[in-house]
Formats: sequence, C-alpha cells, structure tokens
Amino acid sequence: WFSAEREAMSYDVVIVGAGPAGLAAAIRLKQLCRAADTDLSVCVLEKGAEVGAHVLSGNVFEPRALDELIPKWRQEDAPIRVPVSSDKFWMLTKNKAWTLPSPFDNKGNYVISLSQLVRWMSVKAEELGVEVYPGFAASEILYDENQIVAGVATNDVGIAKDGSKRETFQPGVELRGRITLLAEGCRGSLSENIITNHKLRESGQGQHQTYALGIKEVWEIEEGKHKPGSVVHTVGWPLDMKTYGGSFLYHLDDRQLAIGLVVALNYRNPFLSPYDEFQKFKQHPAIRTLLEGGTVLQYGARTLNEGGFQVR
Repeated sequence: WFSAEREAMSYDVVIVGAGPAGLAAAIRLKQLCRAADTDLSVCVLEKGAEVGAHVLSGNVFEPRALDELIPKWRQEDAPIRVPVSSDKFWMLTKNKAWTLPSPFDNKGNYVISLSQLVRWMSVKAEELGVEVYPGFAASEILYDENQIVAGVATNDVGIAKDGSKRETFQPGVELRGRITLLAEGCRGSLSENIITNHKLRESGQGQHQTYALGIKEVWEIEEGKHKPGSVVHTVGWPLDMKTYGGSFLYHLDDRQLAIGLVVALNYRNPFLSPYDEFQKFKQHPAIRTLLEGGTVLQYGARTLNEGGFQVR
C-alpha cells in the first residue's frame, strides 16, 4: 500500500536485484529503447552495500547469452579472461578420487567470478542510463487499490526493538513502477509475497519447489598448485547414497580457487549439517593437499532452486 509518510520516486521499470538477471534485463530494456528511438526510466535496487557484494561464487560461464546482449564484450575489458583448460568429474570415497567420464561439455566456456561480472555489467547499465542503487533493500511490495503490483518500498530505519520509532527514524522510500521486475534470487521474500497474495501456486497448479544449500569459499592457493581454467566437479563422499549433492572446484586467475559443496535440502538424516559436511570434504586427501598453505579470502552460503523445468 502507498504511504503518505514516505518519499516516492516514479519509474517506468523498477528492477529488484542487481545480479546477472536483473542487470541483463535493465541493459536490454535500454538497448531496445535506443533501437526504437524512445526512452524508459529504469532503476535497479540492490540490497548489498555495493553491486556484487552478495554474489560470492566462482562460475563456469557459457558466453552465448552475453554474446547476444553485449556482442563486443571481448573488446570491452569484461572480467572473462580464463577459458576452461580442463574438465574433470570425480567420484569420491573417503580416501580416493575416481575419475569418471564428465557429463558436462565446457569447451568454449570460461571460469569467472560472478561478483566481478555483475560489477562490470552494472557499469554498462549505467552507461546506458540505468539508475543503479546499491545499499537499498526492497522490503515491501506496493499494491494499488486493485491489488495490482505498483512498485516496491525500502526498509524504514530507526525502529526500536519494541516497534516504536526512535529519534533517528527515517521512513523508507517508495519506488513506483509501471512494471516491477523481481530478480532477487532463490525464494525471494517479495516474490513469495506475490505468490502467496495472488495464490499463484494454487491457481496455476504449480509443483512444490525443491531447494539446495550451496556453501562456498574463495581461496588464494600456492602458485605451484594453481591451474587457471581447471574445473572439477565431484559426487559421493562425504554425502551418503541417499543424499543429493556434490562439489565444485574452479581455478580462477590470480591464484584464486572457488570451492563449494551443494546439498539438497530434502536430505533424510535430521542430524546432517551441510556446513560440517563441507568441512569434511575439505579434509579429503585430494582436496586437502590443494588447500594446504592457502588462505581463505571469502566465504558464504546461498540457497539454490533445484526443482521446476530447467534447460541446459
């Protein structure tokens, strides 16, 4: 609902989330405007203190979509510089790593930092006239009198624990849009609000979603162990045969290694801790020797969508 107390800003399109999807949408909208010799006001809200702050992930990047979005990205100093040099798939037991035929085809792909990619995309979006606002978390969906989505509002600040307003209270800002695009990631709070409010799962007979938890770290490893472009995926230990999941190791540039474990959240063992399983994984002989002498630079976790129709 609209509030007379809050400042309001109006746009043609309001996008929530400055990840790859949100920024790609903003860039494409502005490109279409230029092609049609018209203009739309577009803003992107990002809850992180800076664009990329909440995108902690190494990534094997397939560049076809970027070729379509920004065809000359190779000449524009994009942070996509490390082609996949090897692609391995391991089946782990407690002390062994067995090499299996890889189910992936990463020829022509790159190993990248998603954080660096979205920072670069943010600059490209701003060059086209997109307004990008990091540090502003959209916390509320705005509806008009007909229950049609009309934008979002940011958090109020200066609220005491009991809900009263402190002297430092400042109301949030309303960002009203003719179109509101939610690109807030897996199980976003605003998306869930709309799904619940409009009973989208019930009316569309939607299937229940399934989720996984990805725990990730970025390491700086010793020079002699670093193999830029090397990609390794694993299944098996430390997870049992009834638990869906696996791990990844991606060698980026500058001696950096992205490592992580993904565990589906439908695991049967109520005592299983994905965090503890990740610590076990790093103690595997094939992994421990790679990390010894290295330093953790970043760490984090994120939920992932595992259900629904997916195209590879």
